[in-house]
Amino acid sequence: MYIQKRSLRFILVFSFLFIGLSYFTFKLLLIQFFRSEHLTALAAKQQNYSVPIEPVRGTIYDRKLRALAVNVTVYSIYANPRRMKTAEKDNAARQLAEILKISPNEMREKLNRDKFFVWLMRKVSLELVEKIKHEKIKGIGFVRDSKRYYPNQSLASHVIGFAGMDNKGLEGIELKFDKYLRGEPGYSQILRDARQRELLLEKNFLPPKDGFNLVLTIDETIQYITERALDKAFAKSRAIAATVIVMDPKTGEILAMANRPTYDLTNVDAFPPENRINRAHALIYEPGSIFKIVAASAGIEEGIFKEDDKIFCENGSYRVGGHILHDHHGHGWLTFSEVIEQSSNIGTTKIAQKMGADTFYKYEKKFHFGDKTGIDLIGEVDGQVKKPSQWSKTSIGNIPIGQEITATTIQLLGALSAIANDGVYMKPYIVKYVKDNNDELIEGTEPKVVSRVISVDTARRVQQILKGVVDRGTAKRAQIEGISVAGKTGTAQKVVNGRYSQSSFFASFMGFAPVENPRLSVIVMFDDPKPDHFGGTVAAPVFRDIVVDSLKYLDSQDIKS
Repeated sequence: MYIQKRSLRFILVFSFLFIGLSYFTFKLLLIQFFRSEHLTALAAKQQNYSVPIEPVRGTIYDRKLRALAVNVTVYSIYANPRRMKTAEKDNAARQLAEILKISPNEMREKLNRDKFFVWLMRKVSLELVEKIKHEKIKGIGFVRDSKRYYPNQSLASHVIGFAGMDNKGLEGIELKFDKYLRGEPGYSQILRDARQRELLLEKNFLPPKDGFNLVLTIDETIQYITERALDKAFAKSRAIAATVIVMDPKTGEILAMANRPTYDLTNVDAFPPENRINRAHALIYEPGSIFKIVAASAGIEEGIFKEDDKIFCENGSYRVGGHILHDHHGHGWLTFSEVIEQSSNIGTTKIAQKMGADTFYKYEKKFHFGDKTGIDLIGEVDGQVKKPSQWSKTSIGNIPIGQEITATTIQLLGALSAIANDGVYMKPYIVKYVKDNNDELIEGTEPKVVSRVISVDTARRVQQILKGVVDRGTAKRAQIEGISVAGKTGTAQKVVNGRYSQSSFFASFMGFAPVENPRLSVIVMFDDPKPDHFGGTVAAPVFRDIVVDSLKYLDSQDIKS
């Protein structure tokens, strides 16, 4: 009986041990063969964590290597919520909220996340970091970071654009060339013990690759001269908006580009989104009389007219296809040159009528209207040019004087610059080259000839006609003592509710100087200035101020070099 009981007990113990051994063997096999990857990854996650390291975004320079956009050192704050107890999180939320001037509830929400790494605030100053370090808050860490800084605030803001919190380009050059500027991020992998304490050991470290640097065609000094002149006139004119572009007509380099209204790159959120529109290439309008350069060039190039040919301008009233066309001042007989000098709508229409719709359209396209210039900025639009088959009976009286066509200011300046450049159209551009931090060239832009628009002889004859516009015609306020100037005024009626307004206008002037060796071509456009609305009185003086100071500056640079 005793032996039987002992045998039963042995069997039970043995069975229990066997079942237990079998169970643990099964669990071991399950872990080893089916859950090993998951558990290994979990252990690695608990023992290691990666801190991202941002690259330094490339610097944007002007043509003289003066910085327009740079990165400054700041710090970003993070937390390891899994290392913190509830009381510690509450205490941290209260202290950090007070220092960082944010809601305690917002901070507590971040600290209550079940994560090993949570950003608390990005891009804070060293002063705030020192305050937080002084409090010795458990579970809080710091990463050296960088923040975009624009030393000139609003200067050239529509060209430069801006980058966001993560140093990603959001507007302008910052966006267009983001792939070059942003670089590649790195990381630092830190080891921790079982209690999630940092061991101050780096398991892996991948250094970031800093972004490349951009050098623009923009000249900071000419940009400043341009914006100073524009601000003065914009305030006086009470216009809705305004645009100025300064170009080297021989190369296509943009030396300055400015718009009003504008915005401050250091405080973007304080300005409405519409202030960020670069009107120079992203908005179109009917150009009005500055478009008469096409008729002038076509008439000479085709041999249909000579400068002293007489054209009767009907004393200011002329019927075209059932519509009465008017001149601002009535004229009788004018020479071909005088038609352009006095900006006669009737005379220009008669020039176009003699050459015909097909020929006029050919020169619209030769001057690249209706086509994007290809300038290296985001958001360029192409405007509209009607084919002759789409013309109405009145189109021959509208299109040559800058109606029924839309263009951007950069297209108009490109066309004028072709005349200034002896008939050769150059592609406008704004980025000279991309270089790395070792000054090695990554990508460069050279002046590019797009096409020959008109012959050298025609271009030089039209240059003299446009010089007459300034010397004797509608642009006398663009005159500069001791410097020859050529240009064309424009006063275009705005289309309001489908009809041409009698009270709202685009006032513009575009010109170049010196005529014998053009160094600058400039376009100035005001949207609905009041009370004066003529291009010759509103826009021409801005051109004069910009060119006078810019040529003085360029001459001083020549002396230094």
